[in-house]
Amino acid sequence: LIYAFKAKTYYHKFLNNIRIKSLNTLIDKKINTMSNTTFKTISDNQIVLSDIEAEIFKIVLDSLAFNNKNTIARIAGGWVRDKLLNRDSDDIDIAVDNQSGVEFAKGINEYLKHSGLASTTVAVIQANPEQSKHLETANIKILDRLIDCVNLRSETYADDSRIPEIRYGTALEDALRRDFTINSLFYNLNTKQIEDFTGQGFDDLKNGIIRTPLDPLTTFTDDPLRVLRAIRFASRLNYKMTDELVITASLQTIHTSLINKISRERVYKELLGMFNQAGHPIL
Repeated sequence: LIYAFKAKTYYHKFLNNIRIKSLNTLIDKKINTMSNTTFKTISDNQIVLSDIEAEIFKIVLDSLAFNNKNTIARIAGGWVRDKLLNRDSDDIDIAVDNQSGVEFAKGINEYLKHSGLASTTVAVIQANPEQSKHLETANIKILDRLIDCVNLRSETYADDSRIPEIRYGTALEDALRRDFTINSLFYNLNTKQIEDFTGQGFDDLKNGIIRTPLDPLTTFTDDPLRVLRAIRFASRLNYKMTDELVITASLQTIHTSLINKISRERVYKELLGMFNQAGHPIL
């Protein structure tokens, strides 16, 4: 029995190593393919900043100059999506390319103190996979607005877990590891442009489409909770899920993975989000 258990363990490790190599190959191919084309940039006139947002972003850029940091700061994810949909958003997440989110937040705080502006202690939120926080995040208040700060990252998942192995990544890698193309858009504070590294996010947002940046089988196998998130976003925004996404989400392997990898608490939280958000029922 001991030998059988060891053999089974080694077998699963072997399969997992193959899968990780295959996933890395898939991502590398996607990156190489996209590297041969120019990713889309859209003029910032698509986004109308509020006065407070404009002040916050100026402080961020001034802090980089103050600390002599050659850093590209990007607003990521939900804020970009919502602003392009002309919706208000307080969910400002800043992703930086050449330092950690904690170091970046501390640099902002030093600038706030130097400038005589209100500063607070930088709050460091440790990684908490059960709450979908896979990376250490720094929180800082700028003009009484709470900002999340992280570094750009790349993720690799094991077969039996939705908790990824994380390393520093490029903006393209960070975009590809996200759940849907509409959540993969960046607003570059340095250039004041919207960046669409998937080449599809802006058009999908405009045309009302829920699509995964990578093959949906890869995206959903890595984190099956994204199946429920796809339904939530489609319902909330009245968007259409791609046929490939729907077919993949219906596979028994994805259902099994959802049961085995996701806690009931996380499923409940996602379902609660569906019920509590105004939208358009699609079930």
